Amino acid sequence: MKIIFILAVSVTATASIAAPLIPTTPGMTWRYNMTQEMDRGLSVPDARPDPDGKIRAPVVYRIDGTENVDGKELLKFEMHRAGVITNTDLLTVDEHGMLCWARINLDGELVKFNPPQPMIAMPLKRGASWKFEGQAGDLKVQQHYEVTGEEDVQVPAGKFRAFRIRSEQTSPSAMTIERWFAAGTGIVKDVTTMRAPNGDLLERISLELAESPRVTDRPKVKPEAAPKKLSVSFAKDQFGKASTTFSSDTPQIYARWQGQRLRKGAKVRAVWIAENIDIGEDVPPDYKADEASAIAESPTAHGAFVLSRPEDGWAIGDYRAEFYVDDVLVETMKIKIVK
Repeated sequence: MKIIFILAVSVTATASIAAPLIPTTPGMTWRYNMTQEMDRGLSVPDARPDPDGKIRAPVVYRIDGTENVDGKELLKFEMHRAGVITNTDLLTVDEHGMLCWARINLDGELVKFNPPQPMIAMPLKRGASWKFEGQAGDLKVQQHYEVTGEEDVQVPAGKFRAFRIRSEQTSPSAMTIERWFAAGTGIVKDVTTMRAPNGDLLERISLELAESPRVTDRPKVKPEAAPKKLSVSFAKDQFGKASTTFSSDTPQIYARWQGQRLRKGAKVRAVWIAENIDIGEDVPPDYKADEASAIAESPTAHGAFVLSRPEDGWAIGDYRAEFYVDDVLVETMKIKIVK
């Protein structure tokens, strides 16, 4: 699952009663129903949307013991989706709140927070606020949290009285987060939204608690199921329906790409190759017709390379597009041009 790099799921409770902040027994598990919405021109690697364009999947957040980082014993909160651990948050939970000291990403890289990131700052009460300004590895992070109220919220696991927390992130990318926390249970609902500068929706991820937290066995992990770093699609316009067949008079072909787990500053390159085309002259097979590149500004950066129609039209035949991340081939797509 695509988990927002900086704002991974966390759980907490109110400070106004004697209940623990969250249950921290090893093996404690929170099961959520996830719904992911994307801009029409974007996609999620290895995921298929339903008829209304949304991706739905169960996810699990589970405490898998502890891990020592720089001499400090931290709780390991693993996020599981479809047999993959998408990220592991390394946290402390005490009377001061919930702090994230480090995170292990999908590639196994340990990213430290400097200073530790306050996921929840105590006391948790209406009107409380806190911020995080620091580093997550080489990324500069700026976030502001505010407890906007206390209300009842209905989710598949039942009805909960929870604090509603709103977060605004301005760096490394702009996003808003609405979260609902119930005493002694943890997070019961979470909605993270990213929008383009013009206000159009880029992505929205919603989590709703499916059942009350309980101790369970660790889900099976399938390392080979890890999602791709890049998903690609082709269309006649930036936000049009994806296709792999185009007519020779198509004005432009958009090669759209969506990143997942990209490093900041990664080079994304597309190479347009003519495998077998008919232009009335001897063209060698696998002839490189064009290429373009872009720099990823965030782990989930996205964009489009535009191929413009030649004056005499596209040559009819078979093409392929190769996509590279830091000069490593990560995806190949076959394209056909017809009359």
